[in-house]
Amino acid sequence: MERKVLNTLAFSVFAVLFFTSSASSQYQTLVVNTLPSSATLSWPESESLTDESLSESTTSLSVHLSHVDALSSFSDASPADLFNLRLQRDSLRVKSITSLAAVSTGRNATKRTPRTAGGFSGAVISGLSQGSGEYFMRLGVGTPATNVYMVLDTGSDVVWLQCSPCKACYNQTDAIFDPKKSKTFATVPCGSRLCRRLDDSSECVTRRSKTCLYQVSYGDGSFTEGDFSTETLTFHGARVDHVPLGCGHDNEGLFVGAAGLLGLGRGGLSFPSQTKNRYNGKFSYCLVDRTSSGSSSKPPSTIVFGNAAVPKTSVFTPLLTNPKLDTFYYLQLLGISVGGSRVPGVSESQFKLDATGNGGVIIDSGTSVTRLTQAAYVALRDAFRLGATKLKRAPSYSLFDTCFDLSGMTTVKVPTVVFHFGGGEVSLPASNYLIPVNTEGRFCFAFAGTMGSLSIIGNIQQQGFRVAYDLVGSRVGFLSRAC
Repeated sequence: MERKVLNTLAFSVFAVLFFTSSASSQYQTLVVNTLPSSATLSWPESESLTDESLSESTTSLSVHLSHVDALSSFSDASPADLFNLRLQRDSLRVKSITSLAAVSTGRNATKRTPRTAGGFSGAVISGLSQGSGEYFMRLGVGTPATNVYMVLDTGSDVVWLQCSPCKACYNQTDAIFDPKKSKTFATVPCGSRLCRRLDDSSECVTRRSKTCLYQVSYGDGSFTEGDFSTETLTFHGARVDHVPLGCGHDNEGLFVGAAGLLGLGRGGLSFPSQTKNRYNGKFSYCLVDRTSSGSSSKPPSTIVFGNAAVPKTSVFTPLLTNPKLDTFYYLQLLGISVGGSRVPGVSESQFKLDATGNGGVIIDSGTSVTRLTQAAYVALRDAFRLGATKLKRAPSYSLFDTCFDLSGMTTVKVPTVVFHFGGGEVSLPASNYLIPVNTEGRFCFAFAGTMGSLSIIGNIQQQGFRVAYDLVGSRVGFLSRAC
């Protein structure tokens, strides 16, 4: 009799736990914080880049990051205006990526196209309208170091910055780097092994130049070109010598604010690939909400290089290889759940990377809103709408076709959204997919469809996760609440 009672109690406890877990997997609470009515963003305090403790043998490092919306050039813009600018940049970014993925047949994203007319960490700053990234970090270039802001971009490989003399240079926050004032600057000879690693190193021969020339073009028409060189980069707590980079004398397009770009792609000329022996091909970032200014209650976004960048407790998914383009980080997305149930209209076949390099799913630091192939997006959107019938609908907004009026509310219950990757599941916080778009309480489902075959996981869905890239292990990891 006693055993029967114990069994009954055990079953009762199990049932309570099961149903509590089941219920909690269907809905979660969203704290309703609208866009502020006035600007709250500011640049973080500059980190010391010339500390005597700088070491050439450092095996890991950490640096703060900031969002582009914090740029002083937009100091008079309202948060709503900044958000609209962000969506405009996002459309250009997606156009650029899909265009590159569709036509590229080279080894990496540095392919020239003819133009017409031990570890370290740091803070990240979200980027401007380059169409090439949303987050910036502070670093030093040359010896003695010239401190500049550089865009972080997992969708590009070549590291480059504006250099004097300028044939054409855009406005940047800091002084333009002068290679003549650096003791460690060196141009790469035409025909050298390093020069040949560019997709097209023949231009220096046709121009009869002794110096290797580079050109990087973006899908929005922006480009940079100049001398391919090596230089010392100084981060908070570390100095990295002989980094291959482009010294751009002609830089035109939508570049504003930052001095250049730190390519974090998967190709051979990216910063993680070039420093693989030192940092083991490992880096990670954690992006906080774009309205965070790095206060004590909201820690700053950070990027870490080295073994410490990849937490062992992360949910890992393997990296897939595109045979025609090695820049992007392709993931195996198997499906998506809404409200605790797999969405039947979202399947692995919709996200397949085929043998010719078409399709697939990439994760990108510079894209804000996650794009899914149209059929998958429609199925996901309809499933979310079905689970959110108790929320008051609102008109569409920009690229968002599913919005809600949450004015006057402090918290609401919303359906859960879970990504199912090969290797594990990643459950998104409610604030990563239902976001404010104005000051009046309108929130929108932060996904969008694309008519192309390539899907992109954007940085809004990545917020609050430490996203770890392990090039040696060929995997990407996610760890929630790890900023």
